[in-house]
Amino acid sequence: MSVGRLSLLFFTGALASGCSSLISQGDENPLNTQEVTVAAGDEGLKKAVETGENGDAARNEPLDEAIAPELKVAARDAREKLDNPVLKDAEEEVVEQDLWTRLRSGFVLDHNIDNERVRDQLNWYARHPNYIDRVVERGSRYLHYIVNETEKRGLPAEYALLPIVESAFDPFAYSHGRAAGLWQFIPSTGKYFGLTQSWWHDERRDVIAATDAALTYLDRLANRFDGDHTLALAAYNSGGGTVSSAMRRNRNSNKPTDFWSLHLPRETRHYVPKLIALAKIFDDPEAYGIELPSLKDEPYFEIVDTGSQLDLAQAAELAGVDVDEIYLLNPSYNRWATSPDGPHRLLVPVQNAETFRTALAKIPADQRVSWRNYEVQSGDSLNSISRKFSTTPSVLQQVNNLNSDLIRIGQRLMIPSASKGSDAYALSASQRLERKQDRKRNGNKVRYTVRKGDTFWDIAREHRVSVREVAAWNGMAPGDPLIPGKELVIWSKTTQPTVVAANSGRGEAMVRKVGYRVRKGDSLARIASRFSVNVRDIASWNDLNTARYLQPGQSLVLYVDIRNSP
Repeated sequence: MSVGRLSLLFFTGALASGCSSLISQGDENPLNTQEVTVAAGDEGLKKAVETGENGDAARNEPLDEAIAPELKVAARDAREKLDNPVLKDAEEEVVEQDLWTRLRSGFVLDHNIDNERVRDQLNWYARHPNYIDRVVERGSRYLHYIVNETEKRGLPAEYALLPIVESAFDPFAYSHGRAAGLWQFIPSTGKYFGLTQSWWHDERRDVIAATDAALTYLDRLANRFDGDHTLALAAYNSGGGTVSSAMRRNRNSNKPTDFWSLHLPRETRHYVPKLIALAKIFDDPEAYGIELPSLKDEPYFEIVDTGSQLDLAQAAELAGVDVDEIYLLNPSYNRWATSPDGPHRLLVPVQNAETFRTALAKIPADQRVSWRNYEVQSGDSLNSISRKFSTTPSVLQQVNNLNSDLIRIGQRLMIPSASKGSDAYALSASQRLERKQDRKRNGNKVRYTVRKGDTFWDIAREHRVSVREVAAWNGMAPGDPLIPGKELVIWSKTTQPTVVAANSGRGEAMVRKVGYRVRKGDSLARIASRFSVNVRDIASWNDLNTARYLQPGQSLVLYVDIRNSP
């Protein structure tokens, strides 16, 4: 029996047994994983700069979607605040050291590397100086703090530029690989480093917590690779196990084991060169015809202890700033208030910190969120009430001293509620999602309610769109769980889009996530035909460029209905 035939039989057997993946993902320690983290990156911003659009990377993200008329002004103001913070007046005489001087003093990577991948990135930056302006404007809120933290740990200052590569300094960036925030943590890695993710709060987007986790992660990776920061950076993107495996293959072939000699995933091969090219630009901008916007070497924000849950609109009023500024400095808060379980702190602009502390001290803890007195009606449950008032059952239990989720008709409940209308919280998770779903796309707009057993793959196939499109239209990633009852917006390509009947048989689908190792002679079309899937979906699941050839040994993830598999 041929090796190819044996491989296929093994693969089919794994499918029948419900195997979730044939590709080893290592243990739960991200230092050992072999999973590439697909980050939101900065490609959208690059595209916007190239086309001369008024927007940027976030034009395709929740912040900048076309929205309902009543929210357009708020959203436009919010984007303006993110992209145009108050920088130092260019005509003001600079007598103190600026942040760029301090940043350069901490550079330690080899910027003299002569590599085609670095040259390609450098050439693009030199042709598009507006790109540097934009990322500096967006990062000006966060850079001083991040530079401080890299210095405290004795890490290369180049690490402070990594959020450009990861998220283009968009604190709300969310990739189709489920990575979130400035540092683009996926859920599992975030959990490993103690970043809590709840309905109220996602610490993967928390400037303080995520920066601490990212630098801790990078420091551990650098130690693992004997102080080689290029290997540490590569492992941050593709996992320590992936880099170690590539090094082992090279050693076995008597080849060098430095980053530039390793065969790594495509995204990782360009990840380190992009950072080095950016460092070269910031190290000597004049050499590339670029003028950096001036940035003071002083903190943008202070951390203020609030001691309790706080309505973010009220916090903005107490601090004397716009509520969007509060969200941009505290992007981890998903809702209209801080989390009742903490962290009980807010970042506020330095110049407003003392005003905020003084005003907050005069407000009792029980007056820091608004309350609604609600009488339980027939058919009510804690779940339905919490959805109606944008809170959670656990919060209702806590504030009403309930020992269980049982409630009775006529019972009175105290419910925390937003002090202002939804348009006042334009950067909350619900408002960002609403803007994304309301953006006009090609196709017929369908609102679809998720049913038990649904998968992205099924829904996408029925509407002749890709899995990634369905996920992106709804602020999700293809790997996110679909919760029954959740409403999705789909821009269907079918001629008569309708909600599929419950007896369609789709609930019987037996879809499994599997791993496939590319063999010699494989193509996307051949693999798609073999497993009854779509070429476009394979490309979406694996972040592939369909114009490029597959490489033997390349690992792919497939979502296969085992009833149709070979």
